[in-house]
This record gives sequence, structure tokens and C-alpha cells, in this order.
Amino acid sequence: SSAEYPSPSSLLTALLSTTATPIKTQLAQSTLQSLTKLDSLAATQLDPASPAHKSDTVVLVGSGGREHALAVALARSPLVNRVICCPGNGGTAGESDGFSRKIENAEGVNGKQDNETVVALVKREKADMVVVGPEQPLVDGLVDVLAVECPGVRVFGPSRAGAELEASKAFTKDFLQQHNIPTAKYRNFTSATEAIAYVKSLSPTDRQVVKASGLAAGKGVLLPTTPEETIAAIHEIMSDKAFGAAGDTCVVESFMTGPEASCLAFCDGKTAVLMPAAQDHKRALDGDEGLN
Repeated sequence: SSAEYPSPSSLLTALLSTTATPIKTQLAQSTLQSLTKLDSLAATQLDPASPAHKSDTVVLVGSGGREHALAVALARSPLVNRVICCPGNGGTAGESDGFSRKIENAEGVNGKQDNETVVALVKREKADMVVVGPEQPLVDGLVDVLAVECPGVRVFGPSRAGAELEASKAFTKDFLQQHNIPTAKYRNFTSATEAIAYVKSLSPTDRQVVKASGLAAGKGVLLPTTPEETIAAIHEIMSDKAFGAAGDTCVVESFMTGPEASCLAFCDGKTAVLMPAAQDHKRALDGDEGLN
């Protein structure tokens, strides 16, 4: 509403509030045109009497707390009529107040979220959009499959190729190095013997981090403090298979100190919009003495 958002004309005034130049004037006019089109589109989509009114059915893939939060956020949109969680959880099944009444768990999926199950659900419910929460369906190519099987459905999530950055830490480290993006010194290994030999070749004071390359539900990173602990961590990941197949390839990289921040951006393949930076304080116990 006008009480909450500035009008296009007020934005134009603000853009021209300082000394105008031809470039600044052209930029302001272009911005005004874009905002006017967006404002007009939003008005028609929000008007129940308009033929362009949107009342979307959204399928949300996943069963965790993250997906519960996404479901509530989606339900708040006036453009969304239903949020069907596949498979959802007890929390999403129990939503019944306000906007959250739009949320429901999918029927007949038996706790599954594989490609076949999701595609069948999207077709059955005539969904307009799919939002993918967990990493595994993205790595399994759900976005790619939906593009073929349900071409008219919008999907929020990267393709299988894009998800490889999350699926393989070894791939990501190589990608960073190839494109000259700063990253800690590292080596990738598929042999525990070779990884241990590398650790033994380093200075005893050169602390390392040991990572299972594949998806490990956020738990595949070990932070040893001595060479002996580093070798034990390699055995745990590669020999003992503490993280299953995720540890078939292991990344050994230099330990870095200092504040850590995650910078995420939403991208449609052409434009990237940066979100505020966030910090993930993961280590358990006081003084960061526990597991990562």
C-alpha cells in the first residue's frame, strides 16, 4: 500500500534530488518506468476481480525446520493460495492459524521426496511453483526433471550442475582455484594412504581441517588440532566411513582463524541479488571446544 511503500513519482524525485545530469536523468526515467510496470503488475495480480489475479499452489519439498519456516513465509504471500509440503513434518501438519491455514502436508507420499514422487504430486495438484529446501533433491536433479516433465511450473532452486557446488567440496575447491577465487590451501584425496602421507609431509604446526567431500547433513567437517588427530580424522572419514559415501573423497585444507560469514545471493541466471551476510556458530560447547 502507499502507506508502506514510496510511490514511483517520489522515487523519481529522490533520484533527481541532487544536481541532474543527462545520465542521471536517463537512469531515473528508466527506473521509474520499471517500477511503474512492477507496480501495475502487482496491482493486477493482487486484485481478485482481475483476470491476471494469482492464487498459486506451491509445492514445498523437504521435511525439516528450514522447510517449516519456508512454508510459513510462503503462506504469508497474498499470491499464494496453498502450500503443500512434500513430505512435510509434524509442525507443518499442525499449522492452523492465520496465513498458516494455507499449509498442509501432501497426502499419499509416504514420507518420500524423490523426483518421481514430487513430479507426480505437482501434476496431481496442478501446482504453479515448486520450492526445493534440502540439498539432496537438488543434487539428484529435481529441478532438471521438473523442467522436462512440468515445463510450465516455476521452480526455485539450482539445476543439478549448479548444485554440484554443494554436492562436492572437492569440486568446489577446484572450481575456486580454477577461477582465482581466494580459498584456503588444500588437497583432494581418494586414498587414505595418500592423504596421510600428505599430512606427514607438512610442518607439525601446520594445522589442517579434514572434510568429507559429499553431503553429510552439515556434519562432515572435522577440526583436529595435531597431526595425530588429523590422521585419525582421515581414517574416520575415509576408512571407517563415518559419513558413508560422502567420505569417498576427502579434502584436507589449511586451518584458518577469524570471523566466518556466509554471503548468499539469489540468481535467475542473469541477475544476482545479494542477501545480508549471516554467521553460523556451529561448534558445540563453551569456548568452541565441541564438534563442528
